[in-house]
Amino acid sequence: MSIKTRFAPSPTGYLHVGGARTALFSWLHAKKNNGTFVLRIEDTDLERSTKESVNAIFEGMQWLGLDYDEGPYYQTQRFGRYREIIQQLLDQGDAYYCYCTKGELEALREQQMANKEKPRYNGKCRDQAKDEKELNRVIRFRNPAQGEVVFNDLVKGKIVVANKELDDLIIARTDSVPTYNLTVIVDDMDMGITHVIRGDDHVNNTPRQINILKALGADLPHYAHLPMILGDDGARLSKRHGAVGVMQYREDGYLPEALLNYLVRLGWSYGDQEIFTQEEM
Repeated sequence: MSIKTRFAPSPTGYLHVGGARTALFSWLHAKKNNGTFVLRIEDTDLERSTKESVNAIFEGMQWLGLDYDEGPYYQTQRFGRYREIIQQLLDQGDAYYCYCTKGELEALREQQMANKEKPRYNGKCRDQAKDEKELNRVIRFRNPAQGEVVFNDLVKGKIVVANKELDDLIIARTDSVPTYNLTVIVDDMDMGITHVIRGDDHVNNTPRQINILKALGADLPHYAHLPMILGDDGARLSKRHGAVGVMQYREDGYLPEALLNYLVRLGWSYGDQEIFTQEEM
């Protein structure tokens, strides 16, 4: 099997150290196995995505020496493909129109919280007749009601999630823009990604994405969820901890090799060796 990994940042700000670490491990896995490293720009957040952020991602990766073999691909250039897949899921009966209002969903959530239940969509619109002329509606994936999702995470080991714990996630918003969980699996499927290496804040998304891939009859990639970089207070590293973009380290006089060594050795060691070249990593 030819290995193919990807780095898929959202261009809503600078390339931070957490994103650089994810890119590094994806790059290393591809290079070690003579595979292909893909750069994909997930720019479907039309309000927050900027050209300046895209350029910052390019600049940061170039400074770190993380060259890509394919791309950059832009999700905003693939809306037609996403609509094809959404229509396929609708035709198969694996997706449906949902007309629940924001007020109804908020009331449902409040009731579930009061009852100490896990907040989740109750499937009210699952079996209602669809009306495509209705404007104020979203499209939801019809998650299997029975069974479980089982996958072997290359970092965390075997993970089992009961389907009854997963609700019917939205795959297209009221403005018809596809959501993250739909676009990411279509891209991974079309681009032949064999290994999805990303932060473990995405673990909860994985069983949902696996169910959509199964509905489409697609091959499943291998998943590896990396521990997040945390601040002193145990929370995810962010600007309030003083975290800065990758290029700020260059401005402060750090060498790219130094930052790469720091990132690759977080949570890992190799004997007493502290300094690695990219080839040794």
